[in-house]
This record gives sequence, structure tokens and C-alpha cells, in this order.
Amino acid sequence: MPDSTPPGPPPGPRDPGDAWAVGPDGTKAWGLFGAAGLLVDDGAGRVLLQHRVEWSHHGGTWGIPGGARHQGEDAVTGALRESAEEAGVPHDGVDLRHTALLDLGFWTYTTVVGRAARPFEPVIADRESLALSWIPVDEVEDLPLHPGFGRSWPALRASLTTAPHVVVDAANVVGSVPDGWWKDRAGAAARLLSSVTALAVSGVTADVLALPFARWWPRWTVVLEGEARAASGSSDGALPRALDVVAAPGSGDDAIVDAARAAVEAGDGPVVVVTADRELRARVEALGAVVHGPSWLRDRF
Repeated sequence: MPDSTPPGPPPGPRDPGDAWAVGPDGTKAWGLFGAAGLLVDDGAGRVLLQHRVEWSHHGGTWGIPGGARHQGEDAVTGALRESAEEAGVPHDGVDLRHTALLDLGFWTYTTVVGRAARPFEPVIADRESLALSWIPVDEVEDLPLHPGFGRSWPALRASLTTAPHVVVDAANVVGSVPDGWWKDRAGAAARLLSSVTALAVSGVTADVLALPFARWWPRWTVVLEGEARAASGSSDGALPRALDVVAAPGSGDDAIVDAARAAVEAGDGPVVVVTADRELRARVEALGAVVHGPSWLRDRF
């Protein structure tokens, strides 16, 4: 979303990123280190949009809260910071879904797509908004949209209902490497949980899930059975909202099938089950899930 006119100067000290990036042909884009914005939906068919002030480039149009990334700041952090500064989006109020990247070579714009973790009302917190509103998805195209957002909207809209979900057969994944796991099944499961927790926070590249865009944050369900169930309470801190740990009271396979069925029935997709067990594979594929072996997951660690 390159600009040819600088935004009005914000009050107070400015980050080095609040400057022009200039391309080889002289094209200017705001944000020396790139820019990022947040597209968040409320889970009820509405997205949060910003009516841009008149003095901004393409003033009077509608788009998403966003702006220049700070020096050393990753795109997700930048988008969440900008949306908090411009629209009062709670720092912990968004569950990440995916990122979409526009790369011009000399400058990038990252759209961070998320879903509201709980209801909140936007608040105009700086001078860059005429209005902030939850707009029904079907009405977005009726608005005068910022040209950059308008071009990306059809693909972004199509992704709003995509919710990948990964169900992990912990016993099968742990047992796939002969590292002495049988000596301490709970400890081995706890190490697996730690690795999956890191993925829940960092996300995975889109190619891993055969999805478009740049990066995705799936929902994760890790099923523990037998002695490994003790690992369900071994976390040193709170687990990410996107990670559920199921301590199977009986058959681990039955609990995995139940988790996959619940994900499919909830409308999640694609639903991926990580296991090398042939019988379990057949059961979850019958539900519509995709199956990958343990190396698919271990290669992400």
C-alpha cells in the first residue's frame, strides 16, 4: 500500500521507522522498515475497519488500522501495536489466524488477520481515524475502500472462515524417535508439549498446511494417554489459547478420533491429525481429516 503523500506528523517522539522507504525507481512507501496492519473479525460476520482522516493519503477511505513498523519490530507486533494505538484493540484480545505479505522488494506490507478473543468496542485513540466500526463482511465492498485494501479484500475475505486445526497423537509422535522416552513417558510428553507450545506461539509457514498467504496459526490439540497424562499439568506457565491438552481417560485413539470429529463439526479446516498409526489414520480420514506422520511435526521443531 505505497503512499505518495506523508501522513500528518504524530505528536511526541518518533521512531526511526516513521520515515519514507524509497524504491529504485523513486517510488515512496511509508515505513522505513515496512508497515503492517490488523484485519480482525468478531466471529459473527463483522470486521473492524477504520475510516481514514482526510489529511492521510487516500483520506476518507476505509481500511484497517496499521502503520509503519518500528526498528527491530516484527510485523505481528507492529500490527498489534498500531491497532492498539489507533483503535484501542486489547493487546491480548486477538487470536492470530494468518499473515498476508505484500513485498515490493524495497518495502513490505503485512496484513495480520485475527479473530477477536472476546468482545470489545474500538476506541479512537489518535488523530488518524474519522471513525472505527465493526462492518458486516457483506457490506465492506459497499464502502469507499483504500485502494490497497480493496485489492487484497477478496482474498482476505475468503480466508476469514479458514481455521486450521492440528490434532497430535502424542504417544505416536514421542514413540517415533528411540531417545529413551520409555524411561520417562511423562517427561517425554512434556518436552513434546513445550515444542508444540512454541509452534502455537510462532505459527507455521503456509506451505506446511497447503494454504495460501504467508504464515498460519492453527489451533492445536495434543492428546496424552497412559503415564504421559501426567504431563498435562506440567506446564510452567499458562498454555496459549490456541493449544488444548487432552488427557485421555481411556483409549488414546478414541480421544484423538473424538477431537478430530469435534474440530470437523465445529467447521475447522483443514483438520490435520499427526500419527503413523494405520488404523487411526483410516478412522480420522473417514471424518474428513488429513493425516501426516510424526516427521511432519518434528520437522517444524
